[in-house]
Amino acid sequence: MTAPATGDGRPSERTLPPWWAVLLVVVAVAGVAFAIGRFSTFGALGAGSVPTTDSPEAGFARDMQVHHGQAVEMAMDIYRTTENPDVRVLAYDIATTQSAQKGEFYDWLVKWNLPQSGGKLMAWMDAADTAHQHVATPGASEAELMTQMGMASPAELAAMRAETGTAADCTFLRLMIRHHEGALPMAQALLQLGSEPRALQVAQGVIDTQSAEIDLMTSLRRGLACTD
Repeated sequence: MTAPATGDGRPSERTLPPWWAVLLVVVAVAGVAFAIGRFSTFGALGAGSVPTTDSPEAGFARDMQVHHGQAVEMAMDIYRTTENPDVRVLAYDIATTQSAQKGEFYDWLVKWNLPQSGGKLMAWMDAADTAHQHVATPGASEAELMTQMGMASPAELAAMRAETGTAADCTFLRLMIRHHEGALPMAQALLQLGSEPRALQVAQGVIDTQSAEIDLMTSLRRGLACTD
């Protein structure tokens, strides 16, 4: 995210579009990701070896669509209101990157002729070593399972939207760090349990990108002297 240097050697500020233009980009990026997938060959799978509805690949694609959907929502919320250029750049990157991945996850299920939803959240992770971090508690509600995935509650989202300035930035960063931390065990579980090459590649990308963003957001919180 480092901006290019100007003629006098000083870093130039990265220019970002207004929030409504980013919203159009987010929608377009998801559509392009889906369209590219529609006309490409998925990994190295042959006929008869497409993931089934109870496969880790299908579970990952479904759960991560839900997970990424909230990340894009939070990123767009703070992008519209923040005055901090670093937070604004981060929000833009999260919104565009995760909307593209969300579109690809949707396309995987379309190609495999599988429903976009089905089964309990995280149930596909039961056989992975990371399962203890996100156990689908027997009898737990969907809201409770989403909390286990690092998702923000409606009340937390409402509180962030009611804040302004540094307080809103700090809340966004805190919620997004927790949100990213919830995605890592899912990606790690797919690496352990999955076999589809493209899905494994994307899972590793989620780990690499979101781990780096957690470090960045932790640094931004220190710089803002967040106390929440």
